[in-house]
Amino acid sequence: MKNLLFITFLFLNLVLTAQQVNRIRVKPKEIHDVLTNPGIGFTTFQRFNGDTLNPGPWWTEGYPIEYQTFDGNLKNEGYPQTSIAYFRVNWKFVEPEQGKYNWEMIDKALKTANERNQTLMLRISPFEDGDKDVPYWYRKMVGPEKPEATEKWRVDPEDARYLQYFGGMIKALGDRYDGHPGLEAVDISITGFWGEGDGFHLLSDPTRIGLLNCYLDHFKKTGLIYQPLNGDAPEPGILVKGTKIEASWPDGSNNGTGDDMHPVGYRCDCLGDLSTTMWEEKQWSHMGDIYPRDIVKSGMYEAWKKSHLSFEICYTFQYWLDSLKYTEKEIDFIFGEALKWHISSFNAKSSAVPEVWKSKVDQWLNKMGYRYVVRRFEYPSAVKRNGKLDFTSLWENVGVAPIYKPYRFALRLKNKQHEQVLVTSANLLTWLPGDIVHDESLFLPKDIPLGKYQLEIALIDPVYLTPKVKIAIDGKQADDWYKLGEITVED
Repeated sequence: MKNLLFITFLFLNLVLTAQQVNRIRVKPKEIHDVLTNPGIGFTTFQRFNGDTLNPGPWWTEGYPIEYQTFDGNLKNEGYPQTSIAYFRVNWKFVEPEQGKYNWEMIDKALKTANERNQTLMLRISPFEDGDKDVPYWYRKMVGPEKPEATEKWRVDPEDARYLQYFGGMIKALGDRYDGHPGLEAVDISITGFWGEGDGFHLLSDPTRIGLLNCYLDHFKKTGLIYQPLNGDAPEPGILVKGTKIEASWPDGSNNGTGDDMHPVGYRCDCLGDLSTTMWEEKQWSHMGDIYPRDIVKSGMYEAWKKSHLSFEICYTFQYWLDSLKYTEKEIDFIFGEALKWHISSFNAKSSAVPEVWKSKVDQWLNKMGYRYVVRRFEYPSAVKRNGKLDFTSLWENVGVAPIYKPYRFALRLKNKQHEQVLVTSANLLTWLPGDIVHDESLFLPKDIPLGKYQLEIALIDPVYLTPKVKIAIDGKQADDWYKLGEITVED
């Protein structure tokens, strides 16, 4: 009996050894380069890759983009390369005449962004301060400006015509552009200067929910970003509760579940504000008081798991350096808090990054959003055509957020005569920060030519089957596929 057990053990050991000999295990080398990937990192603001930056510590917004002469060079001097162009324009320029929309302006921005290897993030603000009023025809309709519930309202949003006309413009925007492949996200704008929502908590529920539904009901495919974090609402949860926005609170309550609920990201518009002296009448700072409190109390503290979070700098980097005199310790704190809140993109207002902080910005970019590393990949050295290529893979997302578009993980077998793309069933939307295991068996076509192939991997566009997302490993080929090793297709 002992001899039989020994022989059985020896046989199984030989089988396992043979199987291991016939399998190839790869442990790619991780790289630490800054990767310009879709939907994450810095954004340009009222500009595109290759444009000159805003001079000094100031910026422009609200007006249509002033297009610069483009010389073909996409590099951003003094600023990271970006995959997103953020365009913020006022209602008066989108609907200069009642019911007549200036879609050509948005079409041109989308086209230009695509030509500069970017997608467009868009906000249409109702109005601003100064001369940036509501459209002339709407001002004529509602009458001269008069004091409202807050000094940052130029018209009364409780007037039914505001929902009808501003809301109608948003509906028309969604009907035309929802799902456009070049539209990264729409930044929800309701009321207040710059569309930042000042006094939004003062609205009646029908008005608040009605305005939000103009976005929620007409943008079903394109991601939405919302800002319930101004600090002026005594309870930011009232800006979210009772809506179709996916939200949950520490006490276990939520807005509901099911297909009717809408995942929405949030934005912070004053990242880097550390001083209570800036807001003397309130004695709070965004970084120390408002954001850590309101992210939780708004019910959107888990929004990052499904939706893009986009933050905007308070002032500019140059202002931080020259006027606020921020130290490296303060910069580390600001960047660290943004990562804690799962930032994916950052609007630095196309103002240069001071050279003294460039290395810190690069380190920040390497953690912002998603960043995928392949830790291990194992596959057979040979596979039969019409047979299964079974592989195991261990990945790690070393960033702070998942990806929000349904790109696919694919394998490619390639030699001089033939190439074959095999798309896996992996759902990248669920690849949250941390370890990721994906094992699968993929059938090879019965007519694939025999011979030796290079085995490659990539994260690809689901329509064109071309690489879209760079991986933080060595081995990238000229066409952005990553070489792992060789494999033989046998009869």
